[in-house]
Amino acid sequence: QVHLVESGGGLVQPGGSLRLSCAASGISFSRSALGWYRQAPGNQREFVASILSTGFTNYADSVKDRFTIYRDNAKNTVYLQMNSLKTSDTAVYSCRTYSPPYWGQGTQVTVSS
Repeated sequence: QVHLVESGGGLVQPGGSLRLSCAASGISFSRSALGWYRQAPGNQREFVASILSTGFTNYADSVKDRFTIYRDNAKNTVYLQMNSLKTSDTAVYSCRTYSPPYWGQGTQVTVSS
């Protein structure tokens, strides 16, 4: 059974930083491509970042140069380091696998003064 469990969300002021974690079980983690997505109230879920098993990364233009996705295969965990946060980054952030597709339950990130 596959489980993806996100953590690390919370309330942060504009300009601040957070690091999200997604701990995976039930998958061949080191062989898996993983991604972070987010959904703000009233909006569709959108792509944030992804990382392949090779370590190749891809980012949405809105987070490029502010967010970093990376993985620790020894810990079966993928991270999203978020810097220079903006109020527009407020959303529920979820991690996922692609093949087959599984989703975590999400963690709330609120950027507000």
